Amino acid sequence: MVQGTVKTSQLNSFVCTRTIRAQTWLAGILILLSFPNAFAESDFSAFWKNFKSAVVAGDKTVVAEMTKFPLSMPYEVKAVKNKENFLRRYDEIFKGEANAAQCFSKEKPRKESAQEYEIYCPFKETPNDTENAPIRFIFELTKGGWKFAGLDNINE
Repeated sequence: MVQGTVKTSQLNSFVCTRTIRAQTWLAGILILLSFPNAFAESDFSAFWKNFKSAVVAGDKTVVAEMTKFPLSMPYEVKAVKNKENFLRRYDEIFKGEANAAQCFSKEKPRKESAQEYEIYCPFKETPNDTENAPIRFIFELTKGGWKFAGLDNINE
């Protein structure tokens, strides 16, 4: 009888320890999940600094690594499906309607939400016309961090 009581006591101790471990694990996961939102703005600042530098330098490979695929494109323009397609279409994206390198050097991204930033650029023919800046570069917070997610001409 004593032997059965010891086993029951050991079982209760084991269950209690497992419950505490599970609760601690759950609390840790919840804390980690809150970090992307808590530090999203500072994470974006670091991302933006690197992304802007890569675009200004024309480093297509680095920019591609910082891009979410498929990359959304303006109305009636095919999405960029993958890295290879992105590298082929780099000039269309960053030197097409807007001179992204020049714009990124002057303009600052706007926070649209905790998950999205945007930067608006003027047409490359009128680089100083900041009142008419319809070319929108979109950045999203993904599971892998901040990524360049889309290009749009808000006039279309």
